[in-house]
Amino acid sequence: MPKTLAHATVAQFEGNYGLAPAQPMVALNSRDALIERAKLALNTHADKFLLRDRIAVADFSVESKELRFHIVDLIDGRMNAYLVAHGKGSDPEHSGWLQRFSNIPDSEASSDGVFRTGDIYEGEHGQSMRLIGLDATNDMAEPRAIVIHGAPYVSENMIATQGKLGRSQGCFAVAPHMLPQVLAMLGQGRMLYSGRLAAQG
Repeated sequence: MPKTLAHATVAQFEGNYGLAPAQPMVALNSRDALIERAKLALNTHADKFLLRDRIAVADFSVESKELRFHIVDLIDGRMNAYLVAHGKGSDPEHSGWLQRFSNIPDSEASSDGVFRTGDIYEGEHGQSMRLIGLDATNDMAEPRAIVIHGAPYVSENMIATQGKLGRSQGCFAVAPHMLPQVLAMLGQGRMLYSGRLAAQG
């Protein structure tokens, strides 16, 4: 499958920069640290997940133009990374950096914590995947309709012209042409971990 700025394999994080720009060292550090947090969270919520072979980690430590949505195979260690937008309420000035998380209805902010992937349905944004929040920081995900969906403001063109992605209403919005791959790799019943290491920007 051809790789674009909206998607990269682990090889690109290890020195193959021909298809996407090298990420700053903080991105590597935050990615690895959040993956470790996610593994611990998977054990904490062990009774909630029958499928433990693969997880997704949204690393909001880095700015939106970076590949920061990682799908990690816990069996062989391979990773795929994608662009993902954060919510308007998490970045009111549209700086490109997530400033805060929120679980409050109508905040239009991203939430942190552990989610379980749900069913796939056709909604306002086309094909989408429901998410069930399992922590106190995201347990309003279903009432808030926080899902994974594709959006035109998540694209290489947006980065080229604006230097950042557009913002969602709190959902994990990915590039439309990458959505089928993301949904297929996650499936129903796996973990998505959302977090950041420290405030940026």
